[in-house]
Amino acid sequence: MSYVRAIFNWLGFFIILAMDAIVLTLLLPAPYRWRNAYNAFTARRLLACLRVTCGLKHRITGLENIPDTPVVILSNHQSTWETIAYQAILPPMVWVLKRELLWIPGFGWILLAIRSIAINRSKGSNAMEQLKIKGKQRLNEGICVTIFPEGTRKPWGKPGRYKLGGAVLAEYAGVPVLPLAHNAGFFWPRHSLAKKPGTVDLVIGKPIDTTGLDANQINKLAETWIKETTAKLTPDQGQA
Repeated sequence: MSYVRAIFNWLGFFIILAMDAIVLTLLLPAPYRWRNAYNAFTARRLLACLRVTCGLKHRITGLENIPDTPVVILSNHQSTWETIAYQAILPPMVWVLKRELLWIPGFGWILLAIRSIAINRSKGSNAMEQLKIKGKQRLNEGICVTIFPEGTRKPWGKPGRYKLGGAVLAEYAGVPVLPLAHNAGFFWPRHSLAKKPGTVDLVIGKPIDTTGLDANQINKLAETWIKETTAKLTPDQGQA
């Protein structure tokens, strides 16, 4: 039964995302705030699709911790869920991602329209400079920058090593870090067609003041909070 629900879910996703790609492409000449607003609307529809087709809901703790000023957002990465939900829940934000994702028809158009920061990871130190320059530019424009320090999705209960990129940007731009922790990987594992019904828990921590801290210190504070908080999140499998 879960696979039948998953098929309906992906059908709904395909229709919604196809519409998103078309509309955002048409909106490319429009102001960024228009494109961001429409993309957030799309994300809310995708979350609604998850509730209806798979019984997958979410619960947020710490909304009051989101500051009024732009920040670097650091989060654990377990699932596709957070790449959808953050666009619906958080203030205007952009992703830092590998540039190859922009080459995917349709999906790449969406990433381009919402001003994602595409990095050529093969360039090493030059990639870090790209992140610092483009990231600070977005932050100066009032747009948050979201980074997954683990780099790729990790299985639930098996966190990865945290890379320094997000912390380097926060130090360079002189902005706080907003740490996020969730347990979405339990319900929507990597490489899994089916999704478990229940409630994803998302916890938004208090901003980390980066004043006087270097990137290693910033990264350690964020990593410690995210891993400790994630470890406390017991999956709620109550069905919708």
